[in-house]
Amino acid sequence: MRFEVADRVKNLPPYIFAELEKIINEKKRQGVDLISLSIGDPDLPPPKFVLEALAEESSNPNNHNYSFSQGEPEFKEAVAEWYRGRFNVDLDPKSEIIALIGSKEGLANIARAFVNPGDKVLVPNPAYPVYANGATILSEGIPVDMPLLEENDFKPDIESLERMDLKGVKMMFLNYPNNPTGGVMDRDYLKEIVEFAQRHDIIVCYDNAYSEITFDGYRAPSILEVEGGKDVSVEFHSCSKTFSMTGDRIGFAVGNEKIINGLLRVKTQIDSGPPRYTQIVAAKALRSYVNGEPPEYVRRMREIYRERRDELIRGLQRLGLKCRKPLATFYVWVKCGGDSMDFCRRLLDVGVVATPGIGFGEYGEGYVRFSVTQPVEMIREACERMEKIL
Repeated sequence: MRFEVADRVKNLPPYIFAELEKIINEKKRQGVDLISLSIGDPDLPPPKFVLEALAEESSNPNNHNYSFSQGEPEFKEAVAEWYRGRFNVDLDPKSEIIALIGSKEGLANIARAFVNPGDKVLVPNPAYPVYANGATILSEGIPVDMPLLEENDFKPDIESLERMDLKGVKMMFLNYPNNPTGGVMDRDYLKEIVEFAQRHDIIVCYDNAYSEITFDGYRAPSILEVEGGKDVSVEFHSCSKTFSMTGDRIGFAVGNEKIINGLLRVKTQIDSGPPRYTQIVAAKALRSYVNGEPPEYVRRMREIYRERRDELIRGLQRLGLKCRKPLATFYVWVKCGGDSMDFCRRLLDVGVVATPGIGFGEYGEGYVRFSVTQPVEMIREACERMEKIL
């Protein structure tokens, strides 16, 4: 029999990392000692109180039934408290908050709720691929690139957007602090984005997953802090980066009631919500913030990533590579001066794994993303290895 995937799957772009993965696997088979500075998965363990709570709550038989599609009341109340303390934003837990099986799931499903075949979606480029692929293309929408250029601090150029043909644009995705560039956002620029969305009836999907990984006095805002933000926006967050809970798949979306309800209508058809015990533990994690200030775990995590960032940048600059010191995320976005895949292949020859910028889109070419999810001594060794070829 002949089986063919649906056209929407055929329309997905080639998986740019496939060739790199083959090379990595071959290096491993050859016994090469690899230092990975590529993956965006925290190497730091979750805080002790989270691990203890997971053990306790998962052992409770009552926590293994289906959860509510919109999320458990205790979890949504904790999210509302966190937003009130952290961003000074008031949310109705019943209608303006929804639990997610990790924020990636919500980012994909929000498009299924609102994007019709042929609708246009503004997507940043370079960017996390889920915006253009998992969300837009798999909803049979048309991704329209918003270039994130260094000369504009890796923010979308609103004047350029206004000159575009915006007919049929239903939605736009934004992500700050930004993966992969490490770019950050301020309230004044968010205000311009909100006003742009209001003028053109565009839903803003704001991915704020890295809001708590910030340095040097920078404090990431929420788009919901901006006047009118809740009229056009839904914000996505999770416990993945803040509490090193990537594998626990617990996130949330908050914001405009109608947008949240649309997302809920999709989710009720395809899942039963995150596990109850995970939501209970995530609620405890969020409540470890006091008056909007992070617990010792988060403060220490920031300091560790800052030390690693500084060590990596010192090493890269010694090698003559140009890069900005990011104010947020655990990524460093580096100019490689040419073909990013070729550059990453060369790094693999000395046992260093990085992520080619082209994997994040056309405007990522000429850059490489390094992650600081390795101890300082490993980052130092990686720089020493790179010195042999650069």
